[in-house]
Formats: sequence, C-alpha cells, structure tokens
Amino acid sequence: MKNPSPFLAAALQAAEAAAAVIRGHYCRYLDARRDPQALAMRLKADRSPVTDADVEAEQTVRALLADRFPEHGFYGEETGARAMDAEYLWLVDPIDGTKAFVRGYPMFSTQIALMQHGRIILGVSSAPVYGELACAERGKGAWMNGEKLEVSSVDSIEDCALSAGNLRTLAGSAGWEAYGRLVSRVSRIRGYGDFLHYHLLGAGCIDAVIESDVNILDIAALSVIVEEAGGRFTDLTGGPLDLETTSVLATNGRLHQAVSQAISQAVGTDT
Repeated sequence: MKNPSPFLAAALQAAEAAAAVIRGHYCRYLDARRDPQALAMRLKADRSPVTDADVEAEQTVRALLADRFPEHGFYGEETGARAMDAEYLWLVDPIDGTKAFVRGYPMFSTQIALMQHGRIILGVSSAPVYGELACAERGKGAWMNGEKLEVSSVDSIEDCALSAGNLRTLAGSAGWEAYGRLVSRVSRIRGYGDFLHYHLLGAGCIDAVIESDVNILDIAALSVIVEEAGGRFTDLTGGPLDLETTSVLATNGRLHQAVSQAISQAVGTDT
C-alpha cells in the first residue's frame, strides 16, 4: 500500500517484528511439535493452548506500539488490556491459530487492528509461515503481498463458494438444520478456517464465510480487509462488530442479504 498512515506503518512494522519471533520459534519447535514440554505449551482457563511464542510475539508488538503511541490503549490476547477507554485502542492476537502452530502446520497468523471510538479503522493480517501479508486502512483499499484485493461478483447462493469454521455453538443450536439447508444450496462448501478464508474472500476466490465461535481479536483486522476489498462483514445477526462479537457473516457484499436471510433461521433472528 502506498503512503500508509503512521498508524498502519507502525502496525506493519509490528507484524514484521512478530513474524521474526514466530518464525524462530516455529523452526525450533517443528521437529518437536508432538512434545508439549518441548513446545513450552500451556493450557489457559478456556483450555486453549498458549506457547512462549504467543507471549513473546505479543510483547514485541505491544512494546513497539506503546513506544510509538503511548497514549493509545491496548487489548491483547496474552498480555491483557490497558486504557480500554482511550480514543484509539489496539487489538492484537499474536498467534491466531495456536493449535495449528503447535501441530506444525502453517494456518496461523498475527492479527493487529486499530479501533477509534469503537470503529475499526485499520487491520494487518500476517501469516509469516504460510507467506501472506494482508492489510487495509479505511478509504484506502485492501492489499495482500503488494496486490490490491477485490471480492468476487458472485450474486446467487447457488453459485456461492462458502467457507465455515468454529461452528460449535451453531452445531449445538436448534438452527443447525437451517444451516444445513443453506449448505445444500451452495455451489461449494469448504472449511479453510482462521485467517485463510478471509484472505480468500477478499481476493475473490470464495464468496462467503460463516463462523459462530470467535472473539474480536480474531477478526477485527480481517473485517477491515474484507470491507476495503468491497465485501461486507457483520455478526450472524447482521449487526456491526464490537468488543463482544462472537460470530461472523462475511460475504462479497452482493450475497450478504440472501445468506443473512438463510442463516437467520439458524440463529433465531429475522432480517
């Protein structure tokens, strides 16, 4: 992206610094990935894993951003929050996809977003081993590895390529049958997961993404990337994202209303 703002320039630099940390750990851990002790892996209260790589990467990002913007707030997956009521709030997940990281496959990323007065204004999604770096800033478009992103022009569910992930809550709900009816209509169903299906959506390779068990740190940066590529990004009820968001409906925009109407039965709301 040409002429990034100081905010985006700092986020990109922070992502690059985190990538150096993560690659170093990944290379050392790859051969020992089935040994939790070798990985220095621990389980958090929610039973999700955390490694030294997660903590060190977040500390690296946090230190750089605090040095550049000491007045900004920070909300991180591993090191917690400070000044949550600041005008600008950084949202950081140092390794979104730690389960992939510890199993030794490259479906993980660093997610860095900036929120201003509750609105997400920029995002960086860095997948250092997979080899993709996507970023976006409001009003300036979305980019991946230096190429501008643009969503697809598909406008019917029957032609839609849908990717879904993190569906535990949806699968346990009365709306699972409605979701099944939606799946039976689409042209193709896949589960790319984590950062990848949003990168694919932004690039026009797939047309819609559904998730029911996420948190804002997983998706904040990706929401800006999808929207600046021309898509639409809401929760499953069609509502805007906030710090409490736990579900996603992301589409190329043309499909949003149709998919929302179909999935609304699965989440018990009307659109």
